[in-house]
Amino acid sequence: MRRVHALLPALLVLAACGNAPKADYIVLEQAHAGPLQFSVLAEGELRAVTATPLLVPGQQWTPRQLAWMLPDGSHVTRGEVVARFSATQSVQDLAQARIDLERNLLARAGKQDDLAGKRGQLGVDLIQVDGQLAIAQRYAHATTAAIARNDILDAVQDAAYLGVRRQILRWREQQSSARGKAELAVLDAQHDTYATVAKQKKDDLDALELRAPHDGVLVLERNWSDELPHVGSSMWAGFSFASLPDLDALEVQLAVPQIEAQGVAVGEAVELHPWGRPQQQVTARLSWIAAAAQPRDRDSPVKYLLMKARVPADAARRYGWTPGQRFVGKILLLQTPHGMSVPNLALGGDDGAAVRVLSEGNEVVRKLRLGVRGATRTQVLDGLHEGDRILLDAGSHGAGA
Repeated sequence: MRRVHALLPALLVLAACGNAPKADYIVLEQAHAGPLQFSVLAEGELRAVTATPLLVPGQQWTPRQLAWMLPDGSHVTRGEVVARFSATQSVQDLAQARIDLERNLLARAGKQDDLAGKRGQLGVDLIQVDGQLAIAQRYAHATTAAIARNDILDAVQDAAYLGVRRQILRWREQQSSARGKAELAVLDAQHDTYATVAKQKKDDLDALELRAPHDGVLVLERNWSDELPHVGSSMWAGFSFASLPDLDALEVQLAVPQIEAQGVAVGEAVELHPWGRPQQQVTARLSWIAAAAQPRDRDSPVKYLLMKARVPADAARRYGWTPGQRFVGKILLLQTPHGMSVPNLALGGDDGAAVRVLSEGNEVVRKLRLGVRGATRTQVLDGLHEGDRILLDAGSHGAGA
């Protein structure tokens, strides 16, 4: 809570009397020592410092549709099903992969029959050539006493022709065998590919349930449009669906308007409680402050500075706090039972550490030693006296102070 002293009614302008100030002097307030508390109000959300991510099951980038899930914030036990998905595309892909496998098997069987037929024909041709060649070779070396000379010359020519033909048939046999092996290898590679796809799609369809890896509280993840998953949502396998936070390590992330975050530092005390439950208040300390402020709404130019404060584990267990709860935080910049402060708009001078006060009807500049600076007021450690009337000159405030 910011400590703001009430301005004098209607910004009291001192009346014309023996020690009255000039008419253009405005008295802001009269200095008074008392309890001081500078604070900044902030809002935030309870989060887990560490959490186990729960990813949409299945092969990466496989389309999924959420069919059922437990509500956000549900307590789950190890092995419990937290969500079920459907995968129509994977069903179709598996059916197509099985059809491709059957076609591949038929094509391979046909190719083997074709190769067997070719090898059989070549075998018959080789047998015929070998028989003819044997006869031709026998008569090619016969004497003239046995057969006529012309018959011997014909036999020699037949033997040469049949020898060449035999070599050609052997070459064709070798080429047919090599080409057949290559064609079968291509079909086998296609079979392996179809089998792999079929196995992936089957495994994909076997992974339509998401189970909790350990006990915890289910915290659903918001998507890019800040929406929680719901039944019927289209999702992708491998993407984050929810998380199981470590309930012994919780922190509140607060958002403070940049203009009110002046002077806030790591280590400052902060009083935290859930929305609507001030009786569950605990005190923590800021453990992290963002380096720069950022806008939170594209339609608003207001920037906020993010801050984090660890929550005592015993308090979280005692009150049953769970991640996702909205919290209110009061950052305590200063809390002392006795002290003085001045409005920030009364400060001037080259170093911003001087005020103008009225003393016996005259304006006096006082150099102050300042302490903690809040959004609207600053602590005064020295230089201000009880009862001093602090001025604001609307026309020349800060000039020459």
